[in-house]
Amino acid sequence: MKKIESFTINHLKLYPGLYVSRKDQKGDCTITTFDMRFTAPNREPVIDVPALHTIEHLGATYLRNSTYSDDIVYFGPMGCRTGCYLLMFGDLKSADVYDMILEMGEFILAFEGAIPGAKPDECGNYSEQNLEMAKYYVRNYLKELKEHKRFKYE
Repeated sequence: MKKIESFTINHLKLYPGLYVSRKDQKGDCTITTFDMRFTAPNREPVIDVPALHTIEHLGATYLRNSTYSDDIVYFGPMGCRTGCYLLMFGDLKSADVYDMILEMGEFILAFEGAIPGAKPDECGNYSEQNLEMAKYYVRNYLKELKEHKRFKYE
C-alpha cells in the first residue's frame, strides 16, 4: 500500500511552524493544505481536546467571516493534536497566508464570550470547550511563528 505523504516527514525533526504539507490539483483547481504545527511532535505535550476544539470553532469562525472566506476550503484539528490543517483554494506558499494566520490568532486571543457554534443544536460535542487554554496554545504558536518563521519542513 502506498505510504501517505505526510507520514514521510520526520516528525522527530518537526517544530512549530506554518508549512505547506501538500498541493492537490484537479483540472484548473489547486488546493493547498497548510500544516499549522502548534507543538513539536513527540517532544511536547499535545493540545488538549477542549482547547483544540475551541481553536477549531474560533479559527473557522474568523476565516469564514474574513476577507479570505472565498478561498477557505477547510480549517480543523489534526488527529495527532499537535496543530491544525488549513485548506485553501490556490497554488500558495506559507508566506502568502502568514499575515492571515497572525490575524486569526489575534482574533482568538482577543475573543471573549460564548464560543460560536457551541450549542447542542450546533455541535456534536458542544460543551467540550476551553477558551483560556486555546488562548495559551495560540499565544505560544504566534510567538513561535513571529520568532522563527518556520515555513519549510527540515
